[in-house]
Amino acid sequence: MDRPVSSPSGTPSPAPVDSPAPAGKSHPPLPVVAVVGLGTMGTGIAEVLLRSGREVIGIDIDPAAAERAGARLRASADRGVERRRITEQQRHDLLSRFRAGTDLADAAPADLVIEVVPEDYDLKLSVLTALDDLVRPDAVLATGTNALPVTRLAAETARPERVVGLHFFHPVPAMRLVEVVSSVLTSPDAIERVTALARDLGKEPVAAGDRPGFIADGLLFGYLNRAAAMYEARYATREDIDAAMRLGCGLPMGPLELLDLIGIDTARAVLEAMYERSRDRLHAPTPVLGQLAEAGMTGRKAGRGFYTYSGTGPDAEVVPDPPTGGGSGDRGGRTTGGRPVETVGVVGSGTMASGIAEVFAKAGYPVILVARSEEKANTARGRIAKSLDRSVTKGRMSAGDRDAALARIVPADTLDALADVDLAVEAIAEDLTVKQDLFRALDKVCRAGAVLATTTSSLPVVACARATSRPQDVIGMHFFNPAPAMKLVEVVRTVLTGDEAHATVHEVCSRIRKHPVDCGDRAGFIVNALLFPYLNDAVKMVQEHYATPDAVDTAMKLGGGYPMGPFELLDVVGLDVSLAIEETLHREFRDPSLAPAPLLRQLVEAGCLGRKTGRGFREYTRAAS
Repeated sequence: MDRPVSSPSGTPSPAPVDSPAPAGKSHPPLPVVAVVGLGTMGTGIAEVLLRSGREVIGIDIDPAAAERAGARLRASADRGVERRRITEQQRHDLLSRFRAGTDLADAAPADLVIEVVPEDYDLKLSVLTALDDLVRPDAVLATGTNALPVTRLAAETARPERVVGLHFFHPVPAMRLVEVVSSVLTSPDAIERVTALARDLGKEPVAAGDRPGFIADGLLFGYLNRAAAMYEARYATREDIDAAMRLGCGLPMGPLELLDLIGIDTARAVLEAMYERSRDRLHAPTPVLGQLAEAGMTGRKAGRGFYTYSGTGPDAEVVPDPPTGGGSGDRGGRTTGGRPVETVGVVGSGTMASGIAEVFAKAGYPVILVARSEEKANTARGRIAKSLDRSVTKGRMSAGDRDAALARIVPADTLDALADVDLAVEAIAEDLTVKQDLFRALDKVCRAGAVLATTTSSLPVVACARATSRPQDVIGMHFFNPAPAMKLVEVVRTVLTGDEAHATVHEVCSRIRKHPVDCGDRAGFIVNALLFPYLNDAVKMVQEHYATPDAVDTAMKLGGGYPMGPFELLDVVGLDVSLAIEETLHREFRDPSLAPAPLLRQLVEAGCLGRKTGRGFREYTRAAS
C-alpha cells in the first residue's frame, strides 16, 4: 500500500497475531487484502490475513463496528505477547499492517476484496458493484456468502470473471476449511489466486460450484432444520436431541445448541435463501425458527434461544429455565419407580450382543448370554474375554475386575435359561419376523414382571410388543456400536409401554453408566432419523457430480467438526445397512426427500457394501474382518 488507512479515530487499529509470519513469505499471494464488513466473520478473516504477513484494509460503514474490530484485534495481539508467541517488536510490526476505515474507496489498493456484509442480496450487490469503479481491473472480488447465488451476483457486476465465492467458517482462526466457489463466469486465474491464498493462510481450500449452501452448509443446514422440526413436534426434548447427536455420532455440539450458536435468525435467513433457490422442502425453515426469531430469542447473542443463557457472550453458560415439554418417549415425566433388576439376559451372539453383555457384566450384573448353540454362546463369551483383556492392557480396568466381570457371564443355548431374569435384552438379526418369534418365546419363558427390551435400530418396537401378552413390559433399548465405548442408549417407549418398565430401563442405564435419551416409537428414533437423511443428501451431492466424496468428507470434517466424513461413515456402517435404514425412513414418513439416492442402491446391488467387502465409495486394501 502507498499509505496506511486510518481508523475512524485516526489511530491504528491493530492486528491480532499469535505467531509471526513464516519466514520466506515477504511476497505472499494477493499481498494486500481489503475486508468489507467488520463483524465477527470479517474480524476473524482480517486476523488470519494479518497472521500471514499481509497488509489488511478493514472497512465498515459503522464507525463503532470498526472500533470494536480494532479492539478485538488488539486484544489478540496482546495475548500473543503474553503467551510469548510473538515479541513486542513483532507485535508492533504486525499492528502497522492493519488500518480500519468507513469509506469503500479505501479498498482501491487491494489485490483482493472480501465482502462479508450481512446476508442480504441487494446489500452484497451494492458493495460489489461499487467496487467495480474503485479497484484495479486485475483485482479479485470475493463474496463471503454462504447461501446467495454467486453467479447472479457476479453477472450483475462489470467484471463477472473476477468474482468468486470465498466461504470461511466460524471461528475463522480455528476452522481450517475454506470453500472456493466458482460460477460459469469465473476465470481460472481468479480461482487459482484465491485457492493459493487459502493454502497460504494454512487453510484447506475445497472447490465448490454455485448451489444453495455449497457443500458444508448445504448438508449442515438441512440436518439442523430436521432437528428443529423434531423438537417442534415434541418428539424429543431439546436436551435429548442434543445429547443423542453428541454421544451417538461424536459431534462436538448438538443441533439445537449449534443453532443457538449460529443465531436462529441467521440460520432462518440461510435456509430461506437456500429454499428460494432449491424449492426443496428440506430447506423450508421449520416454523419454530421463525417463532423464536420473531420473539427476539435468537440464541446465544440474545441470551435466549432453544436454551436460556447466563449472558450474551461466547462464554455464557446454559441456565435452568421452565421445562419445554417432554418428548413423546417421556409422557409426563418419570414419577413411577422402576422394578428391581438383579439378573440380566442377553439374546444373541454377534458383536452387539457380546458388547451389551460385557457392559452389564462390568456394571456388576450377572448375565445369561443365550445363543442358538452352545458353540456360538461360548464364542461370544470368548469375544468378551478378549475385549476385557484389551481393557486391562490399556489400563482401563484391573485384572481382578476383568476376572470378576467374565465370571458373571454364563453362556447358554436355550431360552429356558432366562426363566428368572429381571431384564431380557434381545440383540439378534434386524428382521421383524425373527424378532417377533423371539418375543413370543420370551413371553412364555420369562417370569411375570420381567422387562423385555429390543435393541432394534429401525424396526417398530410396538410390533415386538404386540407379539407378547405383556406389551406394557416391552421397550426399546437402542445401544450404539461398540456398546462398551458408546455412552448413548435411546430408550424407545411405545404407546403401550408402562411407566414401571420405562422407569426400570432408566435406572438400569444409570447403573451401567449410559446416558439414556427418550424418544417415541417411530422410524430412526433420534439419531438415525437425523443422521441418515444427512448421509443420503451427501450421496445425492456426489451423484449429481457436484462434489467428490473426498471434497465432501473434507468439508464436513473441517467445516462441521465431524469426526468422520459422510462417505467414510457410510463405508464403515455398510452401504446395505444404510440403504435399509433409509428405505425404512422413506416408507414411514413418505417424504420424497428421504428416498434413497439411486447411486447408493446401485452400489449395494453391485455388492459394493463398504469396508466389509473391500469396496464402497472407496476401495480398501482388504475387506474388514
